[in-house]
Amino acid sequence: MIIKYFPVLTAKQKDQFGQLDSLYREWNDKINVISRKDIDNLYMHHILHSLAIAKFMQFKDGTKIIDLGTGGGFPGIPLAILFPECQFTLVDSINKKIIVTAAIAEALELQNVTAKTARVEELKEKCDFVVTRAVAKIDKLLPWSRKVLTNAQQNIYPNGLIALKGDLKEEIKLLPKYEYRESVHILKYFNEPYFEEKYVLYVQG
Repeated sequence: MIIKYFPVLTAKQKDQFGQLDSLYREWNDKINVISRKDIDNLYMHHILHSLAIAKFMQFKDGTKIIDLGTGGGFPGIPLAILFPECQFTLVDSINKKIIVTAAIAEALELQNVTAKTARVEELKEKCDFVVTRAVAKIDKLLPWSRKVLTNAQQNIYPNGLIALKGDLKEEIKLLPKYEYRESVHILKYFNEPYFEEKYVLYVQG
């Protein structure tokens, strides 16, 4: 499924993506980070969904990204596999989730991942982009993100927040009209029916 949409992967990346199923099943038996019913849908519902961000923007080498509320490592771990020359800090306030995330990153030998138990208010790190999935509504996410964003721009888009979202009709109204935003229906990238009500939302920092 990953190869279908990302055909140009190195052997190492293919191997890393291939390991995710057994790693998450093993860890999920100890610490539940993915619902038991959903583990069979790991590649579509979690990994491919995370990679919609990579279809929206190809991060340049050296980009620093914070995954806020990473849970079990999404979208951070799939993105870290795809962008080995970018630096990822995966943050969650729940320590047991970070234990799983750190262990999976270590098993995959992801040198570009740091996993950290913290709330956003405690972060000292700065980044070019915040990525997030299923954490909070945009009116909370945006001020949280702005606490950690730098000004120096090196990518096609100015630094900002990239959030994976469900139906945006109501939530988008929480943003003041002057805020620059773009939303893309994930069906533009992936044709599975699962993505019919899923979006990538970018808001400039």
